[in-house]
Amino acid sequence: MENKKTLHPMYWIPTTWFAMGLPFVAVSGASSIMYKNMGVSDTQIAFWTSLIMIPWTLKPLWGPFLELYKTRKFFVYITQIFTGILFGLVGLTLQLGHFFSFSIAILTIIALSGATHDTAADGVYLNELSAKQQAKYVGWQGAFYNVAKVFSGGALVYFAGQLEREVGIHNAWMIVMFVYGAIMLLLGFYNMRVLPSTESTVKSSTFKEGMATLKDVIITFFQKKHIWFSLAFIVFYRFAEGQAIKIIPLFFKSSRAEGGLELSTSQIGLLYGVFGAIAFVLGSIVAGNFIAKSGLNRKSLLILCTAFNIPFAAYAFLAVTQPENLYIIGSAVVIEYFGYGFGFVGLILFIMQNIAPGKYKMAHYAFGSGLVNLGFMIPSMISGWLSDMMGYREFFIWVMIATIPAFIVTWLVPLKKPEELEEA
Repeated sequence: MENKKTLHPMYWIPTTWFAMGLPFVAVSGASSIMYKNMGVSDTQIAFWTSLIMIPWTLKPLWGPFLELYKTRKFFVYITQIFTGILFGLVGLTLQLGHFFSFSIAILTIIALSGATHDTAADGVYLNELSAKQQAKYVGWQGAFYNVAKVFSGGALVYFAGQLEREVGIHNAWMIVMFVYGAIMLLLGFYNMRVLPSTESTVKSSTFKEGMATLKDVIITFFQKKHIWFSLAFIVFYRFAEGQAIKIIPLFFKSSRAEGGLELSTSQIGLLYGVFGAIAFVLGSIVAGNFIAKSGLNRKSLLILCTAFNIPFAAYAFLAVTQPENLYIIGSAVVIEYFGYGFGFVGLILFIMQNIAPGKYKMAHYAFGSGLVNLGFMIPSMISGWLSDMMGYREFFIWVMIATIPAFIVTWLVPLKKPEELEEA
């Protein structure tokens, strides 16, 4: 039941990248607020909700085996449906005595499903669209991924905050997990109909051939020109963000005596869902137009890196001054989210143009995006320990120092010339 009709990319890019962003943010972000409200420590939250994201780093290892059965389209919609069911199970575990252990275990399976989904979705994008179309729609790709981020960390967190007062913390988050599940199920059934696929469902490869392919994928990946410079770039571009993003909602939630802003769950949801949502989408769309006109060159990449990293200074300001005015706090969120939406596009396009081209386009893109997650995951794992040790004010000042490696690698990383991109 593969869709042989050629549908406009806007039929499936928004829903696919929304489905890509929703579970990632639920695992890495919304769950942090949920566990914070349930009394789990910052150190445990930061460590475990970062560690379980490792499938997004390791996803290239099983990418080639997706070629052995069905199509990339199949793996996109089936993992969306499977993830929807798993979210329902997470909700049920919140009623158990050892809710943290059980829910973390199921969130790990969600991460595995989400990472598989992302590899297949990137494959659909790279194989169904021309190089010109890939550049044209990369901004929309980022925009709807970011919409999922602010919907998950904004609207659903706000909804959870309202429910907490009515039905209690555990029941509130159980309902929210059911909502996550319902959304993923709907997306899965919709994308089953609209995703394009020019692949044959008949596969002639064997497991042995898959292992040989994986070996060749790894060897050819590390044989790419300037690969070590490129890997340093995609790891360190997110070094500061990986530390800040995990702690920001915990900082918002903590009491003023602890150096936090003592916001309610609903206020945090409002900040992300209103202030953050608008800024995020605008940043992504503006970046898409900017990169379409300027192309990816040294100057444009430095601009994107600056937009991505410097706005974290807004949180250092909040940690030092601890304002009570929600509009001041919201302005800081707007600055950071606009910069994030704008700057992240540079990372995506860098991988598409400097990492992915070649014989194994989908697998090498998966390697690149997996290492992007590694650059996020490792600093995230230690961020709770750092913030507990330093305090929020010193921690966010440290985050600004941690942006320096991103500027160094952005200045030094070799970029492909326009004629090389045409050949690829």
